[in-house]
Amino acid sequence: MSEAVEQVSAVLDRMGAPRALASRLAGALGPDAAARLEADPWLLLRLPQVTLEQADFCARRHLGEEARPDDPRRLAALTAHVLRMSAARGHTVVEEKRLATVIGRWGVADPTAAMEAAVAQESAVVLESTDEGDDDFDFAEGVVPELPEPDRFYALPDVGHSEQRLGDQLLRLIGGNDPIMDSATAAETVDEAARRGAFPLSERTRQALITVALRPVTVLRHGPGDTEELARALVCMDAIATDSQVGIAVVAPTAQAAAAVNAALARVRAGGGSPRTHARQEDVAEGAEGEEESTEVSSPVRAVSLTELSARAPLEAGLVVLCEAMSVGAARAAEVASMCADGAHLVLAADPDQAPSASPGQVVVDIVASRTAHVAEVGDDERPGPIAELAAAVATGAFPEVEAPGREVVRVPASSAEEAAYRVVQLVTDSIPRALGIDAEHVQVVTAREDGPAGAQALNAACKEALNPGPGAHGGFDVGDRVLLTAQGPVHGPGDTGYLREVGEAAVVELADGRRVEVTDPSAMRPGWAISVAAAHGGRWPAVVAVFPPQVPVSRPQVYTALTRATRHVSVVDATGGGLETGVRENPAKERTTRLVRILREG
Repeated sequence: MSEAVEQVSAVLDRMGAPRALASRLAGALGPDAAARLEADPWLLLRLPQVTLEQADFCARRHLGEEARPDDPRRLAALTAHVLRMSAARGHTVVEEKRLATVIGRWGVADPTAAMEAAVAQESAVVLESTDEGDDDFDFAEGVVPELPEPDRFYALPDVGHSEQRLGDQLLRLIGGNDPIMDSATAAETVDEAARRGAFPLSERTRQALITVALRPVTVLRHGPGDTEELARALVCMDAIATDSQVGIAVVAPTAQAAAAVNAALARVRAGGGSPRTHARQEDVAEGAEGEEESTEVSSPVRAVSLTELSARAPLEAGLVVLCEAMSVGAARAAEVASMCADGAHLVLAADPDQAPSASPGQVVVDIVASRTAHVAEVGDDERPGPIAELAAAVATGAFPEVEAPGREVVRVPASSAEEAAYRVVQLVTDSIPRALGIDAEHVQVVTAREDGPAGAQALNAACKEALNPGPGAHGGFDVGDRVLLTAQGPVHGPGDTGYLREVGEAAVVELADGRRVEVTDPSAMRPGWAISVAAAHGGRWPAVVAVFPPQVPVSRPQVYTALTRATRHVSVVDATGGGLETGVRENPAKERTTRLVRILREG
């Protein structure tokens, strides 16, 4: 135990709080965590598992009669707590009146005082925006419209500032507005790249690539069956960047997503990427090896993870493409935009039917709604495969049976959570490797909940027992365990999955792209055999076992996102007793409260 954690533990002892909170509090509060907690026991609310009642109990024990309901420290901590709960649901800001109402429901007599205390203690920031709307005023009538009062929003400082930074950086890029190529030259370059690659290209994709060459920021929409077409588009974008001598950078949110993109690029280079003639080449998409096994015609353009790209910042590339952009929240999108040089073109490749990011923001949705960037579409004219066909049906609110002659989609009913868990282990350890030739190493379990017999925690324990039993000698892990990384490090990022290969002063984790990275913070690792849909967003694997336990609140974007994490096979373990169809039909995406549209329009 480090000295900082030991000091926090001592403070927790004095206030009657569990010592088990010490490590996470030390991480949340920083190097002076003990002193800060000593001065303000309500900082316990920085941890989501701590309730207000528990924090009040500890404060009374620690401060005695000084622990009053109207203590500014309590009011500030409670306001920040409400903002953190809102951010956990994806909102970047909370409108002032709405925030006051919620705080009032917590028994605070003067919500305004609570919000002011949070701002004074720098645990919240106030942001103002004017929604100009789309009204056209006729000044010829001699009437000068009244300017609306700005709307006031509150946000956690890091979240609010990240979204503002994203808006500012996007406006910088949009303001450049210089084409990479004129439209005629771009069209010729795209046609020549397709000819050299001997691959088909739809007219929709061809027009989209011309837009990319002309416009500074483009949202490149695609569907679940457009993986190969998107890879072909990347090859053509590489030709545009090469011929114009501006350079290209292709980035994916995680190492496994980058490996999937590179496997698709390798298939395109190996034989034109036709889904009909090269369908079995999905076999090479077993992680980073997919690139190595198709080396006869390797692609000059290569995707890297966002963490790898950050190490190269600032970028000299004049064309930057972010794949799986729906999974990227405001903070990480701001990171990408900030790395782009003045005059660079930014392309956000996104499937709009996926769920929004697990972190705060709805970047792609807001950029499209702002109408400050251009929207184009990559579309494959070939008939989609079974996974894409099912996902497309889910996007419309249905969950039908689909024909899957190659066992691309298998639905596994279960009568209980316990039976679902049994089926999951059976699929991972036996059925999928035996029937499809996909090793358990390349099968990712994605579940709709964390707790319960078929939640991520229980499934991780069951998979570990079956695949890598051991005592958990290294902080609950053994060498050979599959892990999920949950925090940013120098060479890894949140959402990366891999295998624990060595344990010394740091843990050595082998990622999907073959890199071995050191993880110095043990709290950044979680068991990774089974992960939540939110954690899986932004990653792709050859095979996915999507688990929907009983009484889970299923939604359409959640199911769609789980299905589209698979490149070759998906098994749907359904223990909802009809709740899966109901959720897909009745629960579309929920709206988030953000400021990005306003920032872009005001700019």
